Amino acid sequence: MMFAKDQPPGGTLRDWLDTRAEKGGPAIVFPETGDVLSWSELRDKARAFAMGLTARGLARRESVAIVGPNCPECVIAFYGAVYGGFRATMINLAAGHEAMSYALSHCEARMAYVYETCLAVFDAANTTGIAPLPLPEHSHGALHEIGPQDHALLMYTSGTTGRPKGVVHTHASLLAGGWTTVLAHELSPADRGFCVLPIYHINGLCVTLMGALVSGGSLSMVGRFSASRFWAQADAAEVTWFSAVPTIISHLLHGAHDPSERCRSRIRFGRSASSALAIETQSAFEKRFDVPIVETMGLTETAAQILSNPLPPGPRKIGSPGIAFGCDVAIQGPDGTTMPVGREGEIVVRGPNVLLEYLKNPTATAETFRDGWLRTGDLARMDADGYVFVTGRLKELIIKGGENVAPREVDEALYAHPDVIEAAAFARPCDSYGERIEAAVRLREGSTVQASALIDICHARLGAFKSPDAVYFMDELPKGPSGKIQRLKLADLIPG
Repeated sequence: MMFAKDQPPGGTLRDWLDTRAEKGGPAIVFPETGDVLSWSELRDKARAFAMGLTARGLARRESVAIVGPNCPECVIAFYGAVYGGFRATMINLAAGHEAMSYALSHCEARMAYVYETCLAVFDAANTTGIAPLPLPEHSHGALHEIGPQDHALLMYTSGTTGRPKGVVHTHASLLAGGWTTVLAHELSPADRGFCVLPIYHINGLCVTLMGALVSGGSLSMVGRFSASRFWAQADAAEVTWFSAVPTIISHLLHGAHDPSERCRSRIRFGRSASSALAIETQSAFEKRFDVPIVETMGLTETAAQILSNPLPPGPRKIGSPGIAFGCDVAIQGPDGTTMPVGREGEIVVRGPNVLLEYLKNPTATAETFRDGWLRTGDLARMDADGYVFVTGRLKELIIKGGENVAPREVDEALYAHPDVIEAAAFARPCDSYGERIEAAVRLREGSTVQASALIDICHARLGAFKSPDAVYFMDELPKGPSGKIQRLKLADLIPG
């Protein structure tokens, strides 16, 4: 299978996996166990799983739940489900019991692959009698006929309010998600990515897994991120790029370990996504490690990436997740009109990587689209070069005395202190202003900085009105499965 730079890949994931298997070579290495999956072995085991599902009577487009961490078995189960024409339903292990139970019930799966260490969690959440299945070594039987517009993935959003929504992607939109990554980062068969994010999240699944499939490269995959082992694992596996989130980049920056010169010279870039990367964190990381960080932006609904900064020596604008690759991005006002350069509005997207629908939720699907554009709920402005600068989330804006305050402004000021590893400003109800600004931070171990010193930094950078009235220290800020800090939970977690 081939693709042109100006149009997304054709065919299905089955077609692409068959092509990779015919060409051969390693698909994924697992440095924690020493396991290696070749493309041919991955295809053969995925096909066996697919045939086993068909033999058990599963219809095309039925959900198959996959419950487990990053591991060879879960990769095989994912590819097996989509290879067979089923809807791979990735269950978020970090979502909590209630959300897991809801996803298992809502997706109407009858069968699941469950990794052995997750059986107890699965049993507790499995209220509808879903049957866990083993991965067969060999199987013979028919496969469903499938096409590019068939359902391939069901992934539940990790929203902070209301029930999670089931995002449905087709074979075409998943491949387009991998393609946007390949385009932006110029991935080739010589590249090996480092997958430290869970594949039950869209970043791990589309950026790394689909990116490798479309590019013909390979991956190194670990069960979970480890700051103490990251550089050694990257070195041993000979990775050339990695995808992370701001909290991971911050933990590496504040950690005690450095990459070897061989590792440093081999890594072309790291990428950051899922939430805004503080300017100070990015600059300090690049200065310490001499590894460029490419800030990007994506959504579950867009099969991950929509924006990316170009690779060096292209113009990276620190503080911006970049320009559109493989899709159209615009800034619109509340009535759908395009905003002028430099004016704030909502980010909207259209393109081949956009979701098909929210499962069994036509109202939410209709509300999310306007004149063919997907509304993201993110506020931003665009400069004359097409670079987007995110200013906040519509739902997270702090309205103090009738004035909108973007929490990210406060976050950036707090990150200016070198001891701050994590920071998030949030709103607290206030009799005088309607809402007042407070913030939570996590400090590096051994820090003696006081809250008053952090507030002083905010005063100097933002002025008194936009500065937090209180700063609280936490051992860990609440996060979703992508590593994004969930600031809307902070007011409930911290007594006022």
